Amino acid sequence: MNQRRTINVRRVVKVLQGAARSGVSIPELLDQCGIERRVLEQPDARIERDTFIRLMLLVMEQTQDEFLGFGQGRKSKPGTFSMMAHAVINCPTLDAAVRRGIRFYELFDLNMRTWLRREGDQARLITEVDPRLDFRDVIIDAMLFLSLRFMSWLVGKVVEPQAVYLDYQPLKEDDEHRFMFNCPTYYNSGVNQVVFPVHYLDLPLVRNELSLSHFLRESLAQLFEGNVHNVGLPARIRGLLSEDYGGHFPDFGEVCRRLQMTPQTLRRRLKDDNTSYQEIKDSIRKDASVYYLSKAELSIDEIALLMGFSEASSFHRAFKKWTNMTPSAYRRTHFGETNEHP
Repeated sequence: MNQRRTINVRRVVKVLQGAARSGVSIPELLDQCGIERRVLEQPDARIERDTFIRLMLLVMEQTQDEFLGFGQGRKSKPGTFSMMAHAVINCPTLDAAVRRGIRFYELFDLNMRTWLRREGDQARLITEVDPRLDFRDVIIDAMLFLSLRFMSWLVGKVVEPQAVYLDYQPLKEDDEHRFMFNCPTYYNSGVNQVVFPVHYLDLPLVRNELSLSHFLRESLAQLFEGNVHNVGLPARIRGLLSEDYGGHFPDFGEVCRRLQMTPQTLRRRLKDDNTSYQEIKDSIRKDASVYYLSKAELSIDEIALLMGFSEASSFHRAFKKWTNMTPSAYRRTHFGETNEHP
């Protein structure tokens, strides 16, 4: 079993303990996730990452707490992470985004503090968690790990840590940290922090509101997967087209000039990635359409105009080609009832 795609059962047990404190039925949780009870009694057993993600989502839903009940009365209501992500997505650099995210969470009484320091050629993301919390090691691990992954997603490349310092000692040697951070981990250090090269903080964000709406639909899976390696050519083109997207795209020649490539080279490289300029444009239009459909104040006709269609019927045909549903049917299915006609 691939350890990078699995989770040690000890972490599963801790999630279940946090859920139990909030009154969640553990037998029902296990049944819903397809986790056998005997597995919990095997300290070295592992479960599939996707099963663990489903467990966490169910616990968040049933406890109404994105901290999974670990905060002992301090809750982060569902949607808090989403609002933070929307608050940072338009920042010019990763440094600005991290600092704005920290300020966002300071609005809540969560028994923890985080700050960012620049020291020469190193950056330090430090978190301080109330020592009275029973599950503080789980909170610290999650805070540092998910912060790194979200930062990596924002800039489109892996923010590679140089070292992780934790102020506690695991009950036994924990290989999980090696797979989580892929760098030296130091215990009983007196501080909880992840250290990484400072140059990452000066990178511009390559994401926008449209890519964020897609990310938030499956954010836990993407954060655990960590599939945020250096942005490839299709993603670079998406970023270029989405910078000032208004329903109209530059022609292919303009894209070639901005990427400093000949048309032949760009076509060949896109073909190597199993895509084309037209497919990238359609993908952006689809994501933009879904984003606008989530805005109840916009009619289908208004969205068609925003998407650059002179006639609503043309928009309907294009959207049905992308999703096999009409815009109105998609809105009803995914965002609730609407008075729009299909």
